Amino acid sequence: MSNKKNEDLEMSGMDEKEFGERESFLLKPAPHHRARVDSGRGSILSQLENNLGAAVLAYCFSSISMTVVNKYVVSGSSWNLNFLYLAIQAVICTAAILVLKQMGLIPNLAALESGKAKRWLPVSVFFVGMIYTSTKSLQFLSVPVYTIFKNLTIIVIAYGEVLWFGGNVTPLLLLSFGFMVLSSVVAAWADIQAALNGVGHSVETATAISTLNAGYAWMGLNVFCTASYVLSTRKFITSLNFKDWDTMFYNNLLSLPIMIICSLVTEDWSSANLARNFPAESRNNLMIGMLYSGLGAIFISYSSAWCIRKTSSTTYSFVGYLNKLPLAISGIVFFDAPVTFGSVSAILLGFFSGLVYGYGKMKQREQSKQVLPTSQLAMSASSQSQKDASNS
Repeated sequence: MSNKKNEDLEMSGMDEKEFGERESFLLKPAPHHRARVDSGRGSILSQLENNLGAAVLAYCFSSISMTVVNKYVVSGSSWNLNFLYLAIQAVICTAAILVLKQMGLIPNLAALESGKAKRWLPVSVFFVGMIYTSTKSLQFLSVPVYTIFKNLTIIVIAYGEVLWFGGNVTPLLLLSFGFMVLSSVVAAWADIQAALNGVGHSVETATAISTLNAGYAWMGLNVFCTASYVLSTRKFITSLNFKDWDTMFYNNLLSLPIMIICSLVTEDWSSANLARNFPAESRNNLMIGMLYSGLGAIFISYSSAWCIRKTSSTTYSFVGYLNKLPLAISGIVFFDAPVTFGSVSAILLGFFSGLVYGYGKMKQREQSKQVLPTSQLAMSASSQSQKDASNS
């Protein structure tokens, strides 16, 4: 899913060198664009492009809107076509990448090669697992609870780095992990209490609890699949010399047949079921949402690079963590998520844990820069890979 490939970009804490490896058309204006700006045309676009606030807002809007749109699509009372939805997203995203390549905006896109495809296929399988479990989690859980529980993925990835990439966990990061776990426990408790009291749920208590339990189960699977995707991507991305667009292109192209087969085998394509999933009164809105979610991967990739270019790695990371708060609030505003003392406390705890984690990663990077180069290379094996593999 498009948002899962990007919404947790800040999880791994990229350094400045890795930020600089993003595609040139995202980071620098094309020569013919510069010529137009220099000639006086497109001055408004030039001013907007150089506006730091606009860059930050574009990144925040793209991230929040993707989660909101995906929640909207899968929240229908009869919705059961998640694989079909993800396949449509993959088709749109792949087509958009190929169009950008034809326009010359992605000049160095990796060609599809059977050898690379075979090596990348296991990563694409984890990718399918990640985005599918993400949609199922969003289907059963509120956006605030989903956002809070996504923080648990950071913990699993961090210890995966320790085991396989020689990473390390500082005391400050460990403290942030404690707050993340606490916020998740408080969120689950508040959600269950709201269901027992009938707050924010239109169905009977037993059904509401069953729905929440299903959501927590899918969320647990999503944490595992996301961590597996991130760590496997990190393993293969350097050896294959993939960049952002290469990863996006291979993921969507290789996952497409998997999702189509899974949809044909597990989902009901009958006209009656399609009518239930795409009711006439909301059909156009659902189609627009699917189109936006497919193109959203491109929008997030550009807005992320724009934000990076106009700020810094540290500012960008903190914007990502700060973005969790308005994302949780958007779930309350658009989907009438329960507002209780427990749910608000969980949101604030999750927000605070993100700030502590961001500060801890910043201090960790500063300490690593003070180490002698011969030692630093041995300590930062994990940072050699593309940290934004978690755009998940």
